[in-house]
Amino acid sequence: MHGFRQTHPSGGHPAGIDFNENPYIVIWEVTRACQLKCLHCRADAQNKPDPLELKPEEGKNLIDQIYDMGNPMLVFTGGDCMMREDLFDLAEYAINKGMRVSMTPSATDNVTKEKMQRAKEVGLSRWAFSLDGPTPEIHDHFRGTPGSFDLTIEKVKYLNDLNMPLQLNTVISRYNYEHLEQMAELMKELKVVMWYIFLLVPTGRGQLDACLTPAEHEKVFRWLFELSKTAPYDIKTTAAQHYRRVVFQQKARENRVNKNDGIRYEDTLTKDMASVIDGLKRAPKGVNDGNGFLFVSHTGDVMPSGLLPLVGGNVREKPLAEIYRNSPIFKDLRSPDKYKGKCGVCEFRFVCGGSRSRTYAVTGDYMDSEPFCVYIPEAMRKKESNV
Repeated sequence: MHGFRQTHPSGGHPAGIDFNENPYIVIWEVTRACQLKCLHCRADAQNKPDPLELKPEEGKNLIDQIYDMGNPMLVFTGGDCMMREDLFDLAEYAINKGMRVSMTPSATDNVTKEKMQRAKEVGLSRWAFSLDGPTPEIHDHFRGTPGSFDLTIEKVKYLNDLNMPLQLNTVISRYNYEHLEQMAELMKELKVVMWYIFLLVPTGRGQLDACLTPAEHEKVFRWLFELSKTAPYDIKTTAAQHYRRVVFQQKARENRVNKNDGIRYEDTLTKDMASVIDGLKRAPKGVNDGNGFLFVSHTGDVMPSGLLPLVGGNVREKPLAEIYRNSPIFKDLRSPDKYKGKCGVCEFRFVCGGSRSRTYAVTGDYMDSEPFCVYIPEAMRKKESNV
């Protein structure tokens, strides 16, 4: 996956992928078991594996189906994926098919140097841990487990010793909002190749009062854009689709000053929006829940994302491709013109579209407007000025 420092400022995809047919990335929750008790846990994880989770042969069949959908990126997650006994067998099976596989285990005693070595040997493309604060006090509180910070740093050093590409995931919320500069420096010290930013979605154990305000979201996005110019790592965001709008706008401002910029976008601040909208239609479409993004639960339920808990079908009953392509939920999510409120008329709806997960968590309607976006679309501003 490329961060915004590289070639896809809109969070877009390689040319040629039709999101109506195939996803860009598939997340498979291989188990819901986990030893941690994170405050924000999407999965509301449990201590032991669910006896109903997909069996080894079902898992391989699922991998075959994913591969047949254009060979998208595959990420093993949980719970804690390390608590699945056949994890590396599944990873090796997928990698031998030519798939790009990553995993996001919890930093627990289950993660040994031997397992990291095995991951490297089978050809894992990247390893991701979560780090939600620059100090033990902040991270351990957020993760609900004393000692989690020190354990994470210890495991990261193992990965650095093995020269394994490292991604660190951070959920930005009220708990760490004031410490992002320290976090950015820590990412550099830990030699990450990617800092993956999540904006809290109040689902599972995540709470609404821990979310940032719309203005704070905007502030974080502008800060991330500036950071992306100099950081020695890539930056990618999830549940922060409106970061793509900020990238377009900031690039437009820069192009007013420097017309020789290597990445050119229509001036999104001009009064004549026709050229802007035309430019946005030509831009790579942004990955969003159910739109290039697909989540399979531990029991085979297929959802637009792990943060949007609406089931389009189950792989034990229907082929994965049929669910992704034909489920009414997924088809709705791939139709930004059907979005309600300001998202439905926003000129950025194809590259942004707002977080459908957060929208659903806050409003109960996954097609409603992103509740944490400050931007007022041009169409609404024009209508207001004509009144």
